[in-house]
Amino acid sequence: MQLGVISDVHANIVALDAVLSDMPDVDLVVCAGDVVGYNPWPGECVDRIRESSIPTIMGNHDRAVVTGEYPGFNDMAVAGVEHALDRLSDDQIEWLATLEPEQRLVDDRVQIVHGHPDDPDHYTRPEEFGPELLEDEELLIMGHTHVQHHEIYDEGMVVNPGSVGQPRDRDHRAAYTLVDLEEWTVDERRVEYDTDAVIHEVVDAKLPQQIGFRLTQGR
Repeated sequence: MQLGVISDVHANIVALDAVLSDMPDVDLVVCAGDVVGYNPWPGECVDRIRESSIPTIMGNHDRAVVTGEYPGFNDMAVAGVEHALDRLSDDQIEWLATLEPEQRLVDDRVQIVHGHPDDPDHYTRPEEFGPELLEDEELLIMGHTHVQHHEIYDEGMVVNPGSVGQPRDRDHRAAYTLVDLEEWTVDERRVEYDTDAVIHEVVDAKLPQQIGFRLTQGR
């Protein structure tokens, strides 16, 4: 079984469409959270994920929109949440509210969390990857750091697909990952997209300009 793995879309429909167009046919596409936040298109991204029937968990920005509470968020993150609250319909917010903080799929072979199996808000960076993160699953998927990375152990695979909508690993291209559960292989992918178009819309939406400009530098 081959999975397409995405995370941290962050309301960037231009990047999301580029990733979904680039992705080969797979058995299942999954998302490790943060459909909304930062960028100008929260509703469009929610709709695209829903119409594509992509199993998705709740990220911290999704939760912030649902609860209206976002302690510790910087100015850019706050602006993205407030923009989402202004743009999303009641139905779209209700859909975000249905998302669980973690999910098991494929007969429990796959576990999806946002930050860490024990803490959805913890940034599990590449140097923290290890087989001890795994329980009885073959594949653990995490997001949140916006840094693409994976490790394969005797016990299973640990994968962060990176961020679709706001990479932070010094590569501006949208990130996603393919995982083959039968062969135990991981293929990290990057996709070019029109960052200038996103910058233009960030400015037009009166969001902090740094949200757009950082996309050109992958940070």
